[in-house]
Amino acid sequence: MNFTGRILTMMTWGESHGEAIGCVLDGVPAGIPLQEDDIQPFLDERKPASSRHVTQRKEADRVTILSGVYRDHTTAAPIMMMIANTDARSKDYDAIKNSYRPGHADMTYDIKYGGYHDPRGSGRASARETAARVAAGAVARRIMNQVTFEGALIQLGDLTIDRQRADWRAARSNPLFCPQADLLPSWEQLLDDTRKDGNSIGGVAEVHARGVPAGWGEPVYGKLDALLAAAIMSIPAVKSVEIGAGISSAAMTGDQYADVMKPHKNAIQFEGNNNGGILGGISTGQDIVVRYGVKPTSSILKPLDTVTRDGKATTIQTKGRHDPCVAIRSVPIAEAMMALTLADAMLLNRAKKGEKP
Repeated sequence: MNFTGRILTMMTWGESHGEAIGCVLDGVPAGIPLQEDDIQPFLDERKPASSRHVTQRKEADRVTILSGVYRDHTTAAPIMMMIANTDARSKDYDAIKNSYRPGHADMTYDIKYGGYHDPRGSGRASARETAARVAAGAVARRIMNQVTFEGALIQLGDLTIDRQRADWRAARSNPLFCPQADLLPSWEQLLDDTRKDGNSIGGVAEVHARGVPAGWGEPVYGKLDALLAAAIMSIPAVKSVEIGAGISSAAMTGDQYADVMKPHKNAIQFEGNNNGGILGGISTGQDIVVRYGVKPTSSILKPLDTVTRDGKATTIQTKGRHDPCVAIRSVPIAEAMMALTLADAMLLNRAKKGEKP
């Protein structure tokens, strides 16, 4: 399953230590202004070596558009994009190539494909693949200019933001996507201590999509919240997804949870958004709120017990260049996956209603 979407479809290709990675995006309407410079800023937010707190693999992540664009406008033909891999160090994995790393997909890929897969840097299972998603997400944003995204890391390890003191716009001003300036030094210290200890931590991030009109999403099996949850869960290391109030709604009563509606200027005004902007799988016109949890990075320097490919007990220590917390760089990836999902929902809604662009 290397593709996603119904009208706007994306297929990614390539492995972590191959020559390149990329994607093919189909279903993009003709006539949308698009240049490589429109995509690059989003890739720059995700790229490695952006600070001392992430992997030091130095990739420029420059995108090249190979098809589907002519004279700086989309043609409705498939858009193929490529990002070269220039700083892979496959030798870092030589010592552990015959051992299964706990928390990684080594064992499951090996069993499923009978050993016929590229294990270097986790190959296809690597978060390196997500750079292609970010490129595709940048194009999806161009399809629906009215929708904007605002994402931030709201928890790093056991350190959580105070929402009353958070400024979501400030999250883009620091490499940790932290929306609370006075909390940033504590986060940085935690990451430094974690790295020195040869360990890793997880985190929680949240993304808001603003400007989505009411009516996007398909009832029953095409619910917008279900599609968004699937899109976010497909990101490596994500282990939980919440829409709106999420799991905390289980502790509420019905009157606490209900988003009360009132008439306002010939429209409907909600006095809450516990539903995260979605009712019955269809957008309400409110902000769409998605929150997700990311597990600690599986590649750590601490020795761990494991088994070899032939079933023998051994101890493994993963060396190389790894993020002490992969949740940090997940924010632009999650925004991209939300953009792809929402743009697909928009195009499907347009087709069903017979609307013109």
